[in-house]
Amino acid sequence: MSPFLSFIQKEFHHIFRDHRTMLILLGIPIIEVILFGFAITTEIKNSKIAIFDPSNDIATQRIIERFKASDYFDVVQYVHSSKEIQQVFRQNKAQLVMAFDERFYETLLHTGKANIQLIADATDPNTATTITNYASSIISSYQQELMGQNKVPYQITPVIKLLYNPQMKGSFNFVPGVLGMILLLISAMMTSIAIVREKEIGTMEILLVSPMNPLAIILAKMVPYFLLSCVNLTTVLLISVFVLHVPIAGSLGGLILVSLIFLLVSLALGMLVSTLTDSQLVAMLMSSAVFMLPVILLSGMIYPIANMPIWLQWLSNIIPAKWYISAVRSIMIEGLNITFVFKEIMVLILMFVILVAISLKKFKVRLE
Repeated sequence: MSPFLSFIQKEFHHIFRDHRTMLILLGIPIIEVILFGFAITTEIKNSKIAIFDPSNDIATQRIIERFKASDYFDVVQYVHSSKEIQQVFRQNKAQLVMAFDERFYETLLHTGKANIQLIADATDPNTATTITNYASSIISSYQQELMGQNKVPYQITPVIKLLYNPQMKGSFNFVPGVLGMILLLISAMMTSIAIVREKEIGTMEILLVSPMNPLAIILAKMVPYFLLSCVNLTTVLLISVFVLHVPIAGSLGGLILVSLIFLLVSLALGMLVSTLTDSQLVAMLMSSAVFMLPVILLSGMIYPIANMPIWLQWLSNIIPAKWYISAVRSIMIEGLNITFVFKEIMVLILMFVILVAISLKKFKVRLE
């Protein structure tokens, strides 16, 4: 065998022995194709809609039946008073509320005109625009059918009301997502090299023979990066408010508390990577390239999670940025207090505990 072929064979042996390299070469392309194929879609289906129907006549029932038959909407709730509409949005039970006037059909027959109010959550302006257009189209089709049956020029006007972001500013949607992505990636990358660096420069022996236990070593490694991450948090919040003009409509203290918990989760995630890898290069690759794709696609940062297949919706639950972005939108854009994001806070705390526990279990107390 020639030296050239021998070198090729040797390189193949090195690649096949390195399972991480094999995963990157053969596994990541498959994962990317699946994620991009299922997660990226501009079509919005199964949007949750609530109905406020004080009239409850034949016309309103037929319109509601059209919405139920549509692939674009799922009727999830009937609202019994106008005061409940705000509560529907605060609890994230629906993306759209369709409110009929009293004596809707009677008004339509006597005057030839009637209004239907479409109230949408505009924290994501693209989604709000799309679903209100879908709803207006369904209402228009019923109007055309009614005019064809009675030969009367009826006019049903959808009156659109956009909550939380009436100016339809795109920054209201992407700023919470960018906050989650930046804080997670930067924090994870910083801590991902913390323990690996000790291994590479040969100072890991000193740590292992010190009186500190593995848990203390892991937490001590995280503290400096946590303080530096707080500086990053302050910077991005100031830029969001004073440069991008995204207001903090809710509690500033609640927003900071959620952000600090998310920073801890991100740092713990990077620490886990640091305990699993043996080189700074691999650690940086995992904490940047591997984490970035799920954060962008499965956190709700750009693409609505509700439009994805069920298995991807379940998978998105393990993405910490999903819970953080949801909490930031509720506090920063919708103006809710911290009690409305209690679920997100508890999930992030649980993730932090689990990540620290796994890091502790994977921490090697002896050098190989």
